[in-house]
Amino acid sequence: MLFDCHLNVEVCSTIKAVKYLYKYVYKGHDRISYNVVDSNSKPVDEIHQYQSGRWVSPCEAAWRIFSFDLFDMYPSVLPLQVHLPNIQTVRVHPHERLQSVVSDGKRSRTQLTEFFAMNAASEHGLGYLYGEFCEHYTWHQSNKIWKQRVQNRISVGRLAFVFPAEGERFFLRLLLLNVRSPTSFEDLRTVNGCVYPTFQEAALKRGLIEADDTTNSTMAEACDTHMPVALRRLFATVLMFCQPRDPAVLWNTYYSFLAEDFSHRFPNQTVKIQQLTVRAVEQHLEGMGRSLAFFGLKHLTLEVSDEFSRTKDIIDALDAPIPEECLGCRSKLNAAQNVAFECIMEHVLQQKGGAFFIDGPGGTGKTFLYNALYEKIRQMNKIVLPTATSGIAAANIPSGRTAHSRFKIPVDHEGSLVCDVP
Repeated sequence: MLFDCHLNVEVCSTIKAVKYLYKYVYKGHDRISYNVVDSNSKPVDEIHQYQSGRWVSPCEAAWRIFSFDLFDMYPSVLPLQVHLPNIQTVRVHPHERLQSVVSDGKRSRTQLTEFFAMNAASEHGLGYLYGEFCEHYTWHQSNKIWKQRVQNRISVGRLAFVFPAEGERFFLRLLLLNVRSPTSFEDLRTVNGCVYPTFQEAALKRGLIEADDTTNSTMAEACDTHMPVALRRLFATVLMFCQPRDPAVLWNTYYSFLAEDFSHRFPNQTVKIQQLTVRAVEQHLEGMGRSLAFFGLKHLTLEVSDEFSRTKDIIDALDAPIPEECLGCRSKLNAAQNVAFECIMEHVLQQKGGAFFIDGPGGTGKTFLYNALYEKIRQMNKIVLPTATSGIAAANIPSGRTAHSRFKIPVDHEGSLVCDVP
C-alpha cells in the first residue's frame, strides 16, 4: 500500500538469509551455456562446439544502449587518515637508511598532522571539520601539504573506518567528526580549558558519548547467575567489545566474584588466588588477540609469577614424568655416543646454540642417546621439547613429537613455507 505495487519482503532473521542476499548482490553477471548445432554437418564435437558466453539482461542492455556510465564516481571521495600521535605509517624503501627516514620531518607528515598545522597557522583556525577540509583544500601527496582548492570541484572526505574495539583511536575519530579547527592532538583532548588524559574522557566531557552503566549492569546481573569460569570469560568479552571507561575500577569491583572458585580451593592464599584469576582472564583475552596490558591493566600481569605464566607446551615439558627406560641410558652409550653426549651437553650448560646431526643406522643407539640427553636436561629443570623427523622416531623419545606437529611445518612445502606456530 505504501509503494502502490507488489513487493517481496524478506527479513534477515538467520545467517542463511544474510548469505543468500550476499550471494545475489555479489555473484556478478548471469551466465548461460549454449552451443550452435548444424544438423546437416558432421557429428557434433561438443568440446570444439562448446562456448561459455555472457547473457545480458534487458535492463543492462538498455543501460549500455543509452551509453550510461559504467565505472564513474561522482563526487570524488578522498580517504582521510586517522591515527594516534606518532603512530602514523611511514614508508621506507629498501635502499634507504632507517635513521635518515626517521629524522626527516617531511616523511612523517600525514593528512591529519597537516590539518592540525593549517589550523594552528591561522589565528582562529579555519573553521572546518576534518571531513569538510578537502571540500576547500586539496591534498598533494608528493609534497605532503594541503593547498587551497582552485577549481570549483566537489570532493567528499571520508574518515578511515575505526572499529569501536580499537579504543582511543575510535574516540579520536569521534572527536574529529565533531570538533572544528583543532590545532593538535592535545587540543582535541582539551575541553573548557582542561586537558584530559584520554580522548575517551574528552569525548565524554563534550557530550559525544554517554556515561552509561551498561558494563556494570551486565557484570552485576551475571554475578547472580553465572559461575566464576563464565564470569571471567564475560569479563574478557566486556573489555574487548564494550570499551569500559575504567577497566581497573571494573576489575576491583567484581574481583571477588571472578576469583570465587579459586578462593574456595586455596583459602588464605591471597597472592596465588589473584595470580590464577589474572592468568585465567589473560588466557581468554589472548584467544581474542589482546592482553590485559592493552586495557591499562598491565600492573596485574607484573604480579604474576613464572609458575602461572607458563604456556601449555612448557607445562607439559616440565611436568612430564621421566620414563624408567631413560634412567639408565647413559651407561649404555658407546664411545662415539658419549662424545656426542658431552658435546651437546656442553652447549646446554653454556647456553650456546647448536645443530647436531646424529648418524646412527638402526635407531637403537640414537634412542639411547636421546633418552640420556632427555634425562640429564630434565634433571637440570630445563625445558625439553623432544622433536623428531618421523613418527617412528618420535615414538622412541619421551614426550616426543614430530617436527611437523611441534612447529606446524606445512606438509606441502611447495604451497607454503610458513610455520603457523601460535
